[in-house]
Amino acid sequence: MILKEEYKAFVESEIQRLCENSRFPQTAKYKQHGSISVFEHSIAVAYTSCRIASRLHVTVDYESLIRGALLHDYFLYDWHDKSKEHRLHAFSHPQKAVHNACEDFQLTPKEKDIILRHMFPLIPVPPYYLESWIVCVADKICALQETLQLKEGSIAVDFK
Repeated sequence: MILKEEYKAFVESEIQRLCENSRFPQTAKYKQHGSISVFEHSIAVAYTSCRIASRLHVTVDYESLIRGALLHDYFLYDWHDKSKEHRLHAFSHPQKAVHNACEDFQLTPKEKDIILRHMFPLIPVPPYYLESWIVCVADKICALQETLQLKEGSIAVDFK
């Protein structure tokens, strides 16, 4: 099991790298759920993914898990805008996110799968890697907390 202090350092380091070398800081200006920005949501998903992996005592590639979680919603637009382009956001944003991420980074196949499959089962192709499954679940936990404006850890399952 990786300790919270260890994965916290990994997450913070990756956030810093993404902020220095990409359009990642732009995600702070787009709302995701409620008053939470895409930037904040992505960070929450990265931490929640690490907590899940640690609690389950599974061996994962933490670098890919964290990068994939941070980039899973890298679509770079306001999906709340009423436009035809965003009408099917739930179905199309994983492809847009992976496209943008590939423009800014060299992604591993695992990182691409994390981004492309995080909307399962809405997108019917299931995740391939364990890391992809973990981010998929973490995304749903965070989205629920954010939408219902719950404090972290206040739902039935606490991953701290």
